[in-house]
Amino acid sequence: MNWIQLELPPLPYYITTGRTHFKPGEQHPNRRNIGLFDLLVVVQGTLHIGEDDRRWTASEGETLLLLPDRYHYATAPCQTETVFYWIHFAFSGTFSASSDADFTLPIRHAWANPYKLQLPQYAAPKPFARIRNLLEQLLEQADTAVGAAGYWKEQQQLMDVLRMLEEDKSGEQLPRSVIRLAERTEAYLRQHYQRELTNEALAEALHFHPNYIVRCMKEIYHCTPMDYLHQYRLEQAKLLLIKTEWPVAAVGEHVGFQYTPYFSSCFKRHTGMSPLAFRKQYA
Repeated sequence: MNWIQLELPPLPYYITTGRTHFKPGEQHPNRRNIGLFDLLVVVQGTLHIGEDDRRWTASEGETLLLLPDRYHYATAPCQTETVFYWIHFAFSGTFSASSDADFTLPIRHAWANPYKLQLPQYAAPKPFARIRNLLEQLLEQADTAVGAAGYWKEQQQLMDVLRMLEEDKSGEQLPRSVIRLAERTEAYLRQHYQRELTNEALAEALHFHPNYIVRCMKEIYHCTPMDYLHQYRLEQAKLLLIKTEWPVAAVGEHVGFQYTPYFSSCFKRHTGMSPLAFRKQYA
């Protein structure tokens, strides 16, 4: 396996995210020295890609990290419908590629500088569902992330993706039961976010003690279930404000806020502007 090693600081810098759908016969474009790291996350079908003298077949559930200073090219067209997310990030520091024979687990001491972030160039990461969810969130908020809050959220989500790729191969993974329950909780919140939800309701639906659910969510998503629900409702509200002409009260009620003044107050804390100002600026 090939490993990509980035010496931190500086930190990688998020640029943009996209989702590409290739029909049979279509293929990834050939490009040289794009100046950005290109992380591909395949969710359907198969990509046939080469980088200089290396070639890969990346299928559903796999990731591929293309380097900024290499020649990328299609080795064959897609045989079936193929869908993948891609995330571009910049890095101005020193990086290198190495094989398994040269790989050592990163060790962080208080006096260690730089830290060596080691990412698998081609992998089938165990937390693939969480990586995919993060990219979905980045794509959903691409046109609505504003101000300091939007900037820091995007940077944090990029770092979360890179952290999961590194931890997956360094043996630092949390117990599978913790990951599975956190993912089930996230899926339940996203499916039922319009309802009135509590930790007790989650516990009844998922058949686990509410304190354990909270602990698992904090371990995996670094927030409580109710914090996740609150943020997800506000992200959905952004989309509705842009895509519909619904009154603010209707938007708030649709995403789970019972009282319009409370919705408007939460929205302003989240985005730095009122729902009407947000709509006026981005619709």
